[in-house]
Amino acid sequence: MAKKRILYVAPEIFPYLPESYVSNVCRFLPQGIQERENEIRTFMPKFGCVNERKNQLHEVIRLSGQNIILDNSDHPLIIKVASLQVVRMQIYFIDSDDYFKRKQLYRSPEGEFFADNDERMIFFAKGVIETVRKLGWTPDIIHCHGWITAMVPLFIKTCYKDNPLFQDTRLVYSIYNDQFDEPLCPTVAKKLVGTGIEEQYVGGLENAGYPEIIAKAAEFSDALITAHPDMDPRLASLWDSYPRDKFVHPDTPDYVDQYNAFYDTLMEKTPIAF
Repeated sequence: MAKKRILYVAPEIFPYLPESYVSNVCRFLPQGIQERENEIRTFMPKFGCVNERKNQLHEVIRLSGQNIILDNSDHPLIIKVASLQVVRMQIYFIDSDDYFKRKQLYRSPEGEFFADNDERMIFFAKGVIETVRKLGWTPDIIHCHGWITAMVPLFIKTCYKDNPLFQDTRLVYSIYNDQFDEPLCPTVAKKLVGTGIEEQYVGGLENAGYPEIIAKAAEFSDALITAHPDMDPRLASLWDSYPRDKFVHPDTPDYVDQYNAFYDTLMEKTPIAF
């Protein structure tokens, strides 16, 4: 197959965050796909616990400086980058003093789910897409991992569907065992409409929690992946009834080759449109 351009949108990547199942997949899958002569870009949030000095992050001035309007407020978008020199792989970081400065990922030191996690999710999605747009890079496939990336497919297939960079892009969404039980802010649907998404596309998010945002990601994706054996039982019917391509993360050493073959099958299909 011809070389593919794949955008990875990740919640965490080792070694920038501690080693875990998710951070390892989001570290070694992009590397493996790049080593198979494909072109990749990889993004993650710049959480406050990411050590900028140790990991040699630096701001990309030409990409920073945009404002993302969310709930009638302007939030400056800061883009930083670091390199995994040994494998020649760059990682882009979405940063925000408003959303990602705190040291914790999604919960306070006392274990409370952050009240603005819905806005952090929306800001991250918009930040990634706007940065890719500014780069002028056309991804054949966007592969999103975990709940904080769940709004990327929605944005790409609605607000950005007429942008030439994304018209032929296939969306892939991977589900992990990153579930939470708390509801998101009850106005998340209204906030999404405020970013330019038409009301008809935010149905089901009026009182959204984890199952609802995963369902929304699946609705606007071309393929769905169970990336972890402990998927939330609340998603079982969503997985069983999913009408498009499905893939189970292989628990084998050659999983990168299997993903590469799966991507190739998607490239032969016309992306869904709304």
